Amino acid sequence: MMGEEVERRLAAILAADISGYSRLMGIDEVGTLAAVKSIRREIVDPAIAKYKGRIFKTTGDGVLVEFASAVDAVTCAMTVQSRMAERSQAIEAKISFRIGINIGDIIIDGDDVFGDGVNVAARIESECVPGGVYLSGSVFEQVRGKSGFVFEDLGERTLKNIARPVRLFEVRVASPRPASDQPSGHTTANPLPLPDKPSIAVLPFENMSGDPEQEYFADGMVEDIITALSRFKSLFVIARNSSFTYKGKAVDIKQVGRELGVRYVLEGSVRRAGNRLRITAQLIDAQSGAHVWADRFEGSPQDVFALQDEVTGKVVVAIAPRVEQAEISRALRRSSDNADAYDCYWRGLSCVSRDTNGALDLFTRATALDPDFAAAYGMSMFCHANRIGWGLTKDATYERSEIERLWRIVARIGNDDGVALAHAGWAVAYILRDLSSGKKLIDRALEFNANIANAWNCLGWVSVWQGDPAAAVEQFSRSNRLDPNPFFNTALSGLAHAHYFLDQHDDAFAHAEQVLRRNPDAHPALRIGIASAAFAGRTEANQLAAHLLEVDPAFSVSRLREYVGPYQRIEFLEKYAEGLRRGGIPETAAARG
Repeated sequence: MMGEEVERRLAAILAADISGYSRLMGIDEVGTLAAVKSIRREIVDPAIAKYKGRIFKTTGDGVLVEFASAVDAVTCAMTVQSRMAERSQAIEAKISFRIGINIGDIIIDGDDVFGDGVNVAARIESECVPGGVYLSGSVFEQVRGKSGFVFEDLGERTLKNIARPVRLFEVRVASPRPASDQPSGHTTANPLPLPDKPSIAVLPFENMSGDPEQEYFADGMVEDIITALSRFKSLFVIARNSSFTYKGKAVDIKQVGRELGVRYVLEGSVRRAGNRLRITAQLIDAQSGAHVWADRFEGSPQDVFALQDEVTGKVVVAIAPRVEQAEISRALRRSSDNADAYDCYWRGLSCVSRDTNGALDLFTRATALDPDFAAAYGMSMFCHANRIGWGLTKDATYERSEIERLWRIVARIGNDDGVALAHAGWAVAYILRDLSSGKKLIDRALEFNANIANAWNCLGWVSVWQGDPAAAVEQFSRSNRLDPNPFFNTALSGLAHAHYFLDQHDDAFAHAEQVLRRNPDAHPALRIGIASAAFAGRTEANQLAAHLLEVDPAFSVSRLREYVGPYQRIEFLEKYAEGLRRGGIPETAAARG
């Protein structure tokens, strides 16, 4: 083309494709093609025409579109995603687009378009979550302040075959969506930095047994693999709560790595049929998507512990080759070698969040089968504490006596079991109000296993109650990093309380607001949100107060002590109460009328 005049211009390029298109085609080729044609005809093409775009390339699952205006490109993309969210037909509801937009210099060749601007848009689209819209920094600079959308800075990303890092932004509607409506099921905050040691998340293994009742077995296996891996001081291991939010979902391993801030992801499957057990596992580098290691393990259900140990050991060897064999052996020690007791324990773990009473029965059966099962005693203490804290018991005196009895057992047999020690410490501090003894148990748990997110969370609350909110901020932050999913982790609510008592009211409100976006009725977050907003002079205080009184009409300032932990500094409780008063909570329930 030397000597020929090349036509160039600056344009906004929109790249869109269908997430999981090959999988959908494999399930129902005819139905998927018909659905894609319908979506193109009814949603995509009309939106592109309305906002003056020009399609210059199509593939079976995607389009490349040129726009003269960045605002038009973004508005078109958000219109498409909004309309897609409304689709309810069986096949169409499974189809979701990923959209990336970039502004760049392009080369025109007839009806086609080439150039770096196009390549970057395509790479941004591949980074995007299903149902989302990602922009390059150049697009953001053109559209901010010119639309009703809000933008979240996702930080710089290294894109495949693009020489320079590109700063990305996610587009959202102005009113935040609840977490259940998020396309990926997770927040899309800035990518978490990788720890300074090998980091891993273990995703729920798929139950291939064809029997839903075996789900607990697969989940229990993964729970034990996570526990064993977390005992290695040379590894950073994401907590079960966060890993299990991906259960039952088709996942993008690179996205999981970004959302949880880990280098490696372990996934696999379990098939249990009759007297045969098969486990498959594969370890993936979440940054490159490359497989580091994969293997298959077979035996009988009685061999489950040996198979778990083999999986765990091979994972460690693959990602932390300097770990000595002695360290591996120490980390693989478990609370029980009784398969029936472990079966009860796993069943209890599978239902503890929705059926505390049923879980307690199962943990009690586990300790009857194996009287030295320390983790099951710790989980029993956790259940007794929650029965009091959540108002599920009519005999709090009995629950407290059981916590004291189980505490003596854990102190005798659980000195090297971090799970048992952490849950015991929480119950002793929260219910028995013995902060010193509870803290010793939690400290011991973290000495043994610094990867227990819940232990850091419990320690943070103990620090708040003891009057050391600065230490609590660090501890809650550690917990939140190990368990980044805020829906299950109370560390965000703890951070709100800690910042409030440090007189950092805007920070406190921001953390409370994060919790309330996902669980608008969360009592602790509503309380501290009201108090922090009131001290910060924010109008949201009265709105939150009105909502709290809808959730709990009997609540009042005078009842605050019934709802909070054992604060040792009276000035903290006085400030808490004053914040609620300023926010509009009545002194007594009678005063409300």
